Amino acid sequence: MTQRTRTVASPPAPTSVVVVDDQELVRMGFRLILERAGFDVLGEAGDGLEAVEVVGTLRPDVVLMDIRMPRLDGVEATRRITRLIPPVPRVLVLTTFDLDEYVYEAVRAGASGFVLKDVTPEDLVHAVRVVARGESMLAPALIARLLAQFTARPPAGGPPEQMADLTERELEVARLVAQGLSNAEIGGRLFLSEATVKTYVSRLLTKLHLRDRVQIAVLAFQSGLVQVGDE
Repeated sequence: MTQRTRTVASPPAPTSVVVVDDQELVRMGFRLILERAGFDVLGEAGDGLEAVEVVGTLRPDVVLMDIRMPRLDGVEATRRITRLIPPVPRVLVLTTFDLDEYVYEAVRAGASGFVLKDVTPEDLVHAVRVVARGESMLAPALIARLLAQFTARPPAGGPPEQMADLTERELEVARLVAQGLSNAEIGGRLFLSEATVKTYVSRLLTKLHLRDRVQIAVLAFQSGLVQVGDE
């Protein structure tokens, strides 16, 4: 009798995280929250320079990054981390203030979002899971407020120069990404499957030389493709 061997799929590896903050008690608190939620906290760093070294060595999925630190701040550390050889980890910025120039610069440097330091444990866990999936933890409405505060408002008009090579459908997807819609919501709006929308988003990232949806949203607001208050 011939017996067939059943292949049992291995469970997915837990999301790995590095925690970066100049206060040891803060790092300990975040580590405890994340480990209780099933994340694998690979290591910690107390400033930006140490963060770049630790992340380059350990290669986590997500970096929880404080914004204000000695020696090297979280903005420049984020910039250096996002320039590492792929796969590049997602950076989730920690800040005390929900609207300041540091947050704006961190997003421009490649951060996938931010959370306030007084975040609840449940919201912190949710935020790490969101950015680990490749999505953004920064509402487009907030991106618009940041841009309005720190940059000149771009004029309305046709497709911006950076997007001249995009098809009309790709421009539609970019607008909806910037307005905060998920792939499923974009699919419902444009009568496309979620998988097709995911393909369009990947194509936008490749054509525009961007790394995630946050940067699509930032470019859409900066260029005037989407205006503050658009729905």
